Amino acid sequence: MPRSSRRSVPRRALPLVLALLVALTALSGCARVRAALAVQPDDTVNGEIVVATPETGPDDRGPAITVPDDLSDAVDVTPYRQEGYTGSLLRFSGLTFDELGDVTAAAGPAGEKVQFALRRAGNRLVVSGKADLTTVPVDRADFQLKITTPGEVLETNGDAEAGTASWVFDPGEVGDISAVIDVDDPNAPSPLNWTVLMVGLVGLVITGVVLLARRSRNPPLRR
Repeated sequence: MPRSSRRSVPRRALPLVLALLVALTALSGCARVRAALAVQPDDTVNGEIVVATPETGPDDRGPAITVPDDLSDAVDVTPYRQEGYTGSLLRFSGLTFDELGDVTAAAGPAGEKVQFALRRAGNRLVVSGKADLTTVPVDRADFQLKITTPGEVLETNGDAEAGTASWVFDPGEVGDISAVIDVDDPNAPSPLNWTVLMVGLVGLVITGVVLLARRSRNPPLRR
């Protein structure tokens, strides 16, 4: 899915996917919702979300997922059937942090159950949010979130391993989402660029000093 082909749907693709995730939590505790996000070095996000319910028979396809035509280039939906669950697998790639936000507006009333934000603060990625599953029964409930980055997790209230932070949410409770991850800012000047710039400036200063010295030492002859 080329990035350029999806610029007609800014700020809508991923919120729609997360809205589907949120809406499912209101249906029943008998559900599997697994979201896996991968932050790229250029501050874009790839990921996939499983939305499924326990299979009731060979013809059961799970929750119906319909992506609007104007988002068909942003979200790829394929059938999912594993471990007695059936539903859909949604995949997306190359989305910005802004497209990751504004979940509440996209989800409507159901958006009050899940809030999620990913923002940059210098060389840190800050993850925050919550999943309110107080009205979800416990029966066969499987709600998970995982975020993988090219950096190191400095702190989180979930589980951490290298550059990955993950959470498993308990039905009947409110699960907080919090993490601070050390990831270089791709828009910050690199040390090499600063070095080249400083060398260039020093070179210009030295050249100017040399030219001024030559002029003061060898004044032009007067007739």
